[in-house]
Amino acid sequence: MLNIALLGKPNVGKSSLFNRLAKERIAITSDLSGTTRDVRTKRVLIEGRECLLTDTGGLDESSALFEAVKTMSLGAAKKADLILYLVDGKCYPDEEDRKLFYSLSKLGKPIALIVNKADNDSDKERAWEFGTFGAEVLIPMSVSHNRGTSTLKKWLLEFLPPLEEPLLEEDSEDDDFFEAYEEDETPEEVVPEEDPALNIGIIGRVNVGKSSLLNALVGEQRAVVSDVAGTTIDPVDESIVYNDKVFNFVDTAGLRQRGRIEGIEHYALKRTEAVLERTDVALLVLDASQPFTELDERIANLVEKYELGCIIVLNKWDIAHADFKGSTEAVRDRFKFLAYAPIITVSALSKKRVPKIHDLILRVYENYSRRIPTSKLNELVKEASTRHHLPSDKGKLVKIYFATQFNICPPRIALVMNRPRAMHFSYKRYLTNRLRESFDLEGSPIILIPRNRGEKDEEA
Repeated sequence: MLNIALLGKPNVGKSSLFNRLAKERIAITSDLSGTTRDVRTKRVLIEGRECLLTDTGGLDESSALFEAVKTMSLGAAKKADLILYLVDGKCYPDEEDRKLFYSLSKLGKPIALIVNKADNDSDKERAWEFGTFGAEVLIPMSVSHNRGTSTLKKWLLEFLPPLEEPLLEEDSEDDDFFEAYEEDETPEEVVPEEDPALNIGIIGRVNVGKSSLLNALVGEQRAVVSDVAGTTIDPVDESIVYNDKVFNFVDTAGLRQRGRIEGIEHYALKRTEAVLERTDVALLVLDASQPFTELDERIANLVEKYELGCIIVLNKWDIAHADFKGSTEAVRDRFKFLAYAPIITVSALSKKRVPKIHDLILRVYENYSRRIPTSKLNELVKEASTRHHLPSDKGKLVKIYFATQFNICPPRIALVMNRPRAMHFSYKRYLTNRLRESFDLEGSPIILIPRNRGEKDEEA
């Protein structure tokens, strides 16, 4: 499949063009230089023809962080089949841009010079000053005003073979996408269909090693790693196939205390929560070399909020100088609400024990999507309520008539009762513990929902 890479210096509109061609608001865009720092690839359709679109970080060497960004961006260019090099049409041709364009041209791949921000006819005329770059293909564009998009697509179609059966559904209202976009409405409770991809969110505070872990999990450098806090801004998606299952890893931005969130990190926080809404299993990354913090606990609460399968990853174990028993006891004491989550110690930098995470993910997801037979479920509830009777409600008897699981991911179980409001949280916890003793549900939350007879199988 043809891979198209978008390159250029910071703040020339690469992410905006990426979003325009992908017809989704995927990459964060802002006026701040250096918003995009990692390589992001998306499978898209252009006029019914499928390709891979790769957004890269700005080519800049102003700091050690941006030198790493530039290295990854140039690496993406070498892997690409076709290059779009963007420049800022509001500025005069720049010697550094000229050198970068020339070096990319020497790769021997089709390359187009995109002069962005040509918002009006005057800008479009000035864009031809970039002809001194010696580009065979020069396209003036205004991504924000959707000018020049059809010209770019016409050139791209010269390299894209038509598909007999498109694998993706294309929106017929291409040019009006940004104006007409609305979020899909989804029903509250639907039994999920089997999804070929398993979505895994990597979460944690800044500098705990999430990007290093992503690189170790996928086996190559896909996220920028730096000591600079807040290096990752956009969530970084990367997929691998493991045991015939597609793992879609998403490295999210490191979270800070709310009072310390700066600039574009506000976008990062929103994107992290958006990622968790479509996540199956969360890898909660903790720094084993430092004491756990209140912020770690607040981030862990997101796992509970979004009812995710969870694995606790104690990273930097090679420098932790701690014993496993003591560390796990500290985790269990601090994160009592994640008592169901397995704990694994790793070193993302040396990759020690990282491969074990793949099998652990499969096991947790199996439990997360587990269906418990109704007969066995009712046997357990009957035995549990016989052993420990439900507390009465102001002297009146409280009974569970029967239990039924009505959804998965995570397992949702309705407890049909005569007085559902009288179910105390401590009795819920007792039943949850009995379920865990009887069925393998490690890594998965269990949602118990008391309800009256005749109520729908959904949460109130």
